Amino acid sequence: MGGDSGPGVVVAALGRSMLRHPSVRFLVHGDESRLKPLFAKRAKLLARVEIRHAAEAVRMDEKPSIALRRGRNTSMWHAIQSVQKKEAEVAISAGNTGALMAMSMFQLGVLPGIERPAIAALWPTRRGQSVVLDVGANVGTSAAQLVDFAVMGEAFARAVLGLEKPTVGLLNVGAEDVKGNEAVKGAAGILRDVTLPMEFKGFVEGDDISGGEVDVVVTDGFTGNIALKTAEGTANMIMHFLRSALRRSLLGRIGAVIASGAFRTLRRKLDPRAANGGIFLGLNGVVVKSHGGADALGFASALDMAIDMARAGVVSRIVSDLAGVSGKMSRLEGAAAS
Repeated sequence: MGGDSGPGVVVAALGRSMLRHPSVRFLVHGDESRLKPLFAKRAKLLARVEIRHAAEAVRMDEKPSIALRRGRNTSMWHAIQSVQKKEAEVAISAGNTGALMAMSMFQLGVLPGIERPAIAALWPTRRGQSVVLDVGANVGTSAAQLVDFAVMGEAFARAVLGLEKPTVGLLNVGAEDVKGNEAVKGAAGILRDVTLPMEFKGFVEGDDISGGEVDVVVTDGFTGNIALKTAEGTANMIMHFLRSALRRSLLGRIGAVIASGAFRTLRRKLDPRAANGGIFLGLNGVVVKSHGGADALGFASALDMAIDMARAGVVSRIVSDLAGVSGKMSRLEGAAAS
């Protein structure tokens, strides 16, 4: 029921997802009086859907603490609860991000050894795709939390992107070892000295993200969110400038027709909808946050991500990799305390 456009976008996205994933069934939580008319002309889709009535919805501007206290009868709460009860394998919402994280942590809990969950995003690059986290869950982070993010990111990259040994980098203001704050430098020291199915590449800079220099980019949520929104805005600006230039003259319009195939490819690569979906990593369950302004194509992309995560067993992989790093973390923390 959340997002800028409400349930209409979700139902249209389910129609797309039904064709892509013929074995998947859907639990749709929300106001029956608004949902049933949307399925009226979609008999094939309705056969794969179970509607569960929820009288209330979390407002987009509602504070997470208030939503957590008063939201037990909302569609968001019920969706997460269906994962907690093992009735569903994933939960996905385009609603209030803070409320979704708060409710997810309360109902599902965090994995042993994880201090705070992180939001990960798939980022299109010149070499394909990279995983970037955190992109909004944690404004400030410690060295230990950045290490947690690295472990979660590499496990996600192995499970969903199919990488045997992902490369991992810490986002920093420079590639030199002396640069960066204490959290970043402390995390680098730990990651250089652990044995995990990944290759730690040290520090990477902002322009290395789009270049695809590493498979997993680790940063705090404040920096990651700004980088994500900046990249999305830049992609939209480039497409705007390109359309304006091509429409400016007759020759430009003729050139656009001749190169239409190339422009369609460019548009697909720069379209933020194709990589829509923030993945909550570190929870004892799978939750995906769609962009609030996503259309049906964007929400369907987030559905694809959620389904891929469930099939790949991301949570169990993170648990396994955390066990490999926890002993090293304990020793380093003890040495620091001494």
